[in-house]
Amino acid sequence: MSTLGNILWLIFGGLTTAISYITVGIGYCVTIIGIPWGIQAIKIGIASLLPFGMEVRTKRDSGGLFELIANLIWVVLAGWAIALHHLVWALLLAITVVGLPFAAQHMKLVPLSLFPFGKELR
Repeated sequence: MSTLGNILWLIFGGLTTAISYITVGIGYCVTIIGIPWGIQAIKIGIASLLPFGMEVRTKRDSGGLFELIANLIWVVLAGWAIALHHLVWALLLAITVVGLPFAAQHMKLVPLSLFPFGKELR
């Protein structure tokens, strides 16, 4: 079922979303100071490429000062907009029964897009 869900996800917007995140991540990585945020944008891009069957977990060794500061910078500059994007799409997709699995995937991406530092994909 996850393969079919991922194929439908890619056809109906997942591919363009993933390409956007990865492109922005590469743009951040061009600057030395933006590399940590670029890596997180690429991580969100990978998660939005094939979300069915993927799980977002908190790392065991997370919670350092760098992650806290980096997450605060991320949420102020970009995270709130990305999370709002996924939340709006989740609400729109949840209107129909067919859209419920896709809404669940968008809701799974909301915490990752708000605070990506200290999270891992499985």
